[in-house]
Amino acid sequence: MNYKNILEKLPYTKPFLFVDELLKVNENSAEGRYTFPVDSFFYKGHFKNNPVTPGVILTECMAQIGVVSLGIFLLQDQVNESKEIELALSSSEVDFYLPVFPEETVKVVSEKLFFRFNKLKCEVRMYDKTEKLICRGKIAGMIKSKLTEDVSKQI
Repeated sequence: MNYKNILEKLPYTKPFLFVDELLKVNENSAEGRYTFPVDSFFYKGHFKNNPVTPGVILTECMAQIGVVSLGIFLLQDQVNESKEIELALSSSEVDFYLPVFPEETVKVVSEKLFFRFNKLKCEVRMYDKTEKLICRGKIAGMIKSKLTEDVSKQI
């Protein structure tokens, strides 16, 4: 299935877009991949002569695939050409087990825990190409669609 419509609604651009491909998105889960380019800005100083992807970037990748992409899918009836997405990360608790190096491809798998009152909370896991667990945790955020024009000004 092609999830291009979801990818186009993501509120990120390079160099802060950490989604290459969505493999699966439904009302309960999302799955996608991302390859960390060797020339990414954050490798220049993290760490000297041994670049490793920072945990905050891994968390962001997990959030973009596992929470934001799923949230856009869940709001698809409200999101159309005249609306945009508003979002804010409200909490994250992630445990890290393996490093991620430049040019490594990761797979993110997310399962919805709940979505109510525009708050989406998910259990999210990241795996390497051999299916070893890199990190896992719970990430929550507020997500909603908004009109591109301020409706209150029209009333």
